[in-house]
Amino acid sequence: MVKRVAIVGAGVSGLASIKCCLEEGLEPVCFERSGDLGGLWRFTEDVEEGRASLYKSVVSNSSKEMSCYPDFPFPEDYPNFVPNSLFLEYLKLYANKFNLLRCIYFNTKVCSISKCPDFAVSGQWEVVTARGQEQTQSSAIFDAVMVCTGFLTNPHLPLDSFPGIQTFKGQYFHSRQYKHPDVFKDKRVLVVGMGNSGTDIAVEASHSAEKVFLSTTGGAWVISRVFDSGYPWDMIFMTRFQNMFRNFLPTPIASWRISNKMNSWFNHVNYGVAPEDRIQLREPVLNDELPGRIITGKVFIKPSIKEVKENSVIFNNSPKEEPIDVIVFATGYTFAFPFLDESIVKVEDGQASLYKYIFPAHLPKPTLAVIGLIKPLGSMLPTGDTQARWVVQVLKGAVTLPPPSVMMKEVDERKKNKHSGFGLCYCKALQTDYITYIDDLLTSMNAKPNLWSMLLTDPRLALSIFFGPCSPYHFRLTGPGKWEGARKAILTQWDRTLKVTRTRIVQESPYSFETLFTLFSVLALLVAVFLIFL
Repeated sequence: MVKRVAIVGAGVSGLASIKCCLEEGLEPVCFERSGDLGGLWRFTEDVEEGRASLYKSVVSNSSKEMSCYPDFPFPEDYPNFVPNSLFLEYLKLYANKFNLLRCIYFNTKVCSISKCPDFAVSGQWEVVTARGQEQTQSSAIFDAVMVCTGFLTNPHLPLDSFPGIQTFKGQYFHSRQYKHPDVFKDKRVLVVGMGNSGTDIAVEASHSAEKVFLSTTGGAWVISRVFDSGYPWDMIFMTRFQNMFRNFLPTPIASWRISNKMNSWFNHVNYGVAPEDRIQLREPVLNDELPGRIITGKVFIKPSIKEVKENSVIFNNSPKEEPIDVIVFATGYTFAFPFLDESIVKVEDGQASLYKYIFPAHLPKPTLAVIGLIKPLGSMLPTGDTQARWVVQVLKGAVTLPPPSVMMKEVDERKKNKHSGFGLCYCKALQTDYITYIDDLLTSMNAKPNLWSMLLTDPRLALSIFFGPCSPYHFRLTGPGKWEGARKAILTQWDRTLKVTRTRIVQESPYSFETLFTLFSVLALLVAVFLIFL
């Protein structure tokens, strides 16, 4: 029986994994190679090997009500979109609340994880670690392993692959080395890559640089953190009703609706940022300033680089040379697990053969899990927490996995990334429908709320769950790890959202969003009751 579990990494997924193990009576031992928890959210002035690196101004792209742990809301006085310093503070509050620090060995690097000789019978793993400045090595046997961190190696596009970059006399670096905008003062800056980091850096640079160019190959949808009537984008977009409706529509119609919504803020074609492929959905860029910086001549959108010269750059489809002083390559990372043999987990084209994005499908014993190697259109905190809960149920034997052959078949199908023709089409295999994926895991461990029965016993809650934001509290409403405060958290989520923005008392319109939402919910309830008894 699984008892002792090794957890690699004390970031957002690692902390959730520790807590989920403790909830079910397991003995987690977490190894963190740095001197503090937080993983990605821990800002440091120095770039640490193998870890993504934040810049000082990073703010969360998911609102606090949609990106908290399912049984631990953010403090009420936190802003709706949380700066990295407060996010790290929240993680420490979470660790202290549930007494997780006692399970973490800091400054301990995991050197290797290998199968024990009797793995086919025991499913056990030997974990070799090196601790402290002396890097003193030791090994221990564990019944299971939860890998909650990877190793970020080279940029996705090696810097040397850009023609002429070796002759460039200005400064160039990868975005993970960027920390503060001072380096751009009075310079002509080129940022390569229009993801969230690249766009953030371009906008931040434009406040002090002489001129900023943002180069993109395929474009992207750019949205503000603020959606309809000033509410957080994800609390409006991520609802079970919206998700069901989108998945019911043929993909071209669903994509057309997304395009219309994205263009309601500004016309992406007119600003040169529209994605070339508007059927396959890429991760949207969250930035509140970009259109304003473009329209005021502070940021210029450009196509991909054709050639780099000593002091300038030539872009594709443009003969003009643009003088450049600094180039920032915001081109992503290569992901790997150097402490795992490739026979256990092999990363190819940015993905691995993992059942449900978690378990290596070929292993005879499901005692090694990878948490967080997925890109849902939602926050990683509730995703990692749900993955960890499901893994613990598998380790305990409460959830049984299919045979390896069945799991491998599902993994192979997912890698082909074939689309059903309905709903949104994601451009990468690691991207997935957030609500559908979470519900799949919840269903398999009997933790998904039954809305039909709830409609009769607690209609107010049922309507909030279906029509309101799909907040993380839904995921701890029932089943193993149930949180008694989930119902109250769901029904008061809008109160916490509005509390931090209503810093000046203004008389409310009788036709406010909350009033209209209540009227709509009552109408929906009447229709549902009518259909039930029809």
